[in-house]
Amino acid sequence: MKALVINGPNLNMLGIREPDIYGRETYETLVTLCKDAAADLGFEAIEVYQSNHEGDIVDKIQSALGAYDGIVINPAAYTHTSVAILDALKAVAIPAVEVHISAVETRESFRQVSYAGMACFATITGEGLAGYAHALELLYAKLSA
Repeated sequence: MKALVINGPNLNMLGIREPDIYGRETYETLVTLCKDAAADLGFEAIEVYQSNHEGDIVDKIQSALGAYDGIVINPAAYTHTSVAILDALKAVAIPAVEVHISAVETRESFRQVSYAGMACFATITGEGLAGYAHALELLYAKLSA
């Protein structure tokens, strides 16, 4: 099994951007956490990808078809605005889990709609970086069923 983790805008700024919300751990820590969790679960391969550009994220989702068995995605701000990311996830129809570091459901009203989540079988919020390991666990269980 192969997993793709996709991170949207500003996640490369972890540890710097609003540490009271997103924590002080860096993006490099997140990448290591994902790779370690995937190896512990038994994934054959994992790629962790980040872009600040919506079209690049859409391209990455499309390129996952036939290359990856599952996707973990944190579209970040695009969660609440991008029908294009939703459509890409629906087009490839690869099992996907949405993850957010913060508890978006308790934040600003504009963060209450998740377009990407409409194409995901599960959503993890508010668990910090550990939410990525949880998302990979759910993905592994789904793919193993």
